[in-house]
Amino acid sequence: MKKRLAMVLAVTLLAMTVFVGCGSKDNSSDKSSKKEYTEKKSGDKFTVGFDQDFPPMGFVGDDGEYTGFDLELAQEVCKRQGWKYVAKPIAWDSKDAELKSGGIDCIWNGFTMDGREDKYTWSKPYLNNEQVFVVRKDSGIKSEKDLEGKVVDVQTDSSAQAALKDLSSTFGNLEVVADYNTGLMNLESGSADAVAMDTVVAAYQIEKRKADFTILDYEIAAEEYGVGFAKGNKAVRDQVES
Repeated sequence: MKKRLAMVLAVTLLAMTVFVGCGSKDNSSDKSSKKEYTEKKSGDKFTVGFDQDFPPMGFVGDDGEYTGFDLELAQEVCKRQGWKYVAKPIAWDSKDAELKSGGIDCIWNGFTMDGREDKYTWSKPYLNNEQVFVVRKDSGIKSEKDLEGKVVDVQTDSSAQAALKDLSSTFGNLEVVADYNTGLMNLESGSADAVAMDTVVAAYQIEKRKADFTILDYEIAAEEYGVGFAKGNKAVRDQVES
């Protein structure tokens, strides 16, 4: 597991280096909304919306400060652009309202592009990810077929929730929780039999918690992470990618 985690984090760091230095290219087929977006100037605030319970991409560090790979990358972008970096934790199911109201400039926190291509203006993808099942090692669950009749937790409005539409009919219950930390606590206590989640987060959490969990060798869905901006906000997206 340590080797797997190290590999995941190494790929993440490599992706960051490539992403920060990449040029702008519109990879979405969106049409600008009626709202006009303008470039940010030096000294302007750049507010990053993120889920604070999504390590290693975004979370509260031991020192009480917000940190994570995505947040560190956002800070580097702000440093290069001369912007004032602001990290704003949000409830994941309120992310669209935050973008629409201007409460945040982007969603930057292990944000899955797949299935959301037309809802946002996206950066280039910067990391590949998988949705997987995490179970207790002593559960006797060896494959997705063993989850029949079991309780599976998933984060609200997550890509895992969307990916489980067909398979969830075989579960005893698919419980939607506010965050993966809650799901993993439920798994530890035995009130849930599995948690469907991002493999990047799963590997980190298992290592951090030193938990007797394991990741099933089954891919619910493959996906890519990107930075999501309000529909039509190519101006700031292009600045971030420049």
